Amino acid sequence: MTTFDIARREADWAAIGTALADAAPLPFWLDDPARPVPSRPLGGTVTADLAIVGGGYTGLWTAVQAKERRPDATVVLLEGGSLGWAASGRNGGFCEASLTHGASNGEAHLPGENARLIELGMENLDGIEATVKRYGMDCDFERTGNIHIATEEYQVAELAEGASPEHGVRFLDRESLRAIVDSPTYLAGLEDTRGTAMVHPAKLVWELARVARELGVEIYEGTVARRLERDGERVDVVTDAGRVRASRVALATNAFPSLLKRVSLHTVPVYDYALMTEPLSAEQLASIGWEGRQGLADGGNQFHYYRLTADNRILWGGYDAVYYYGRRISSRYDQRQETFERLAAHFFHTFPTLRGLRFTHRWGGAIDTCSRFFSFFETAYEGRVAHAAGFTGLGVGASRFAGAVMLDLLSGERTELTELELVRKKPIPFPPEPAAWLGVKLTTRALHRADRNEGRRGPLLKVLDSIGMGFDS
Repeated sequence: MTTFDIARREADWAAIGTALADAAPLPFWLDDPARPVPSRPLGGTVTADLAIVGGGYTGLWTAVQAKERRPDATVVLLEGGSLGWAASGRNGGFCEASLTHGASNGEAHLPGENARLIELGMENLDGIEATVKRYGMDCDFERTGNIHIATEEYQVAELAEGASPEHGVRFLDRESLRAIVDSPTYLAGLEDTRGTAMVHPAKLVWELARVARELGVEIYEGTVARRLERDGERVDVVTDAGRVRASRVALATNAFPSLLKRVSLHTVPVYDYALMTEPLSAEQLASIGWEGRQGLADGGNQFHYYRLTADNRILWGGYDAVYYYGRRISSRYDQRQETFERLAAHFFHTFPTLRGLRFTHRWGGAIDTCSRFFSFFETAYEGRVAHAAGFTGLGVGASRFAGAVMLDLLSGERTELTELELVRKKPIPFPPEPAAWLGVKLTTRALHRADRNEGRRGPLLKVLDSIGMGFDS
């Protein structure tokens, strides 16, 4: 039985019901009166040097970097809903340097270039910080670093092995960790002082859009791209009310179905859920410390991620990752009461001094995942179209890198990025239904069992590891 199994068994369910009673069923980040008014939809036909489909981080970073590279280029961005309404506006705001969902996962999949990918990831995060400063972007950017936390005895040794003081990664024993952030569940930690920044997710979207517009990008919201059509040397992005005739196209739809059928089996949408507390009082915050405001995540295959906001709320998310049959994406899956109750029970078990705190928001939504758990790339139409997806929850930072990769691919030139194995090699596709649903369910159960068996991976997980579809968070 794990720490969080105990939390659920011992939970005060009446108190949890009270804590959740008034939580608004929408993302905290988007519940903002300063949220920009959406721009008009596309009507008619426009031409562009570059058309971008998708108004989340990947599309917006691609747009900004395209104009920085070629200020005279005509760039048009299409968004089916409103900017940032999906994963980019409702995530936890962890802007991480890792491009491969952790160094160990990168080593497992791309051992020959993992060291360089770590360097490129840090350069990318530095580039994000520099961009925020250069354009005066108001997105609550804080380069706090992060701490991975052991809540089970077997996780302590694993964290200790990851220490690398020369790279700013240090092991924290129980006393050292609890002097930084205090919880009776903590046994040890691994702190990376440089590899993570905290951001306000929605503000980052809105500020990227502001910068893009100031650089000359045309943005159309409420414009769903239906298909691509070849027209001589151009590719048309066809919508219900018009089209963009473009020399090049970048597809940044992530969890949503791609306009390239060849990648349709390479991702599945998985639902992630989160809670946001009311602001902590000075006394409440002092009871747990956390003066460094680091991003936190606990160990295990099922893990929580949590952080402080600018006004000292705590975002608490993760643990359950839910796949719905048929790769379905629907707003009806955004609310899952059993998950919210489980998250609340785990929260108060982790921070018992905060009992009585209320949650103001509860929400969920789909993220795209692929079988190697980090981004992959595709080109089509003789190199005129580029596609990126598969971020698996780490797209806040990696999306900027993906934008740079797509622009390099669309340039037709060989660059360091286009020659990376990460870019040239694709993950193993998921099978069609019903095999995908059954496989995800069996894998999820196997991961549960591993967490309850001191991390030991059973036969199914070992087979997945051997064929390149395994993941150990």
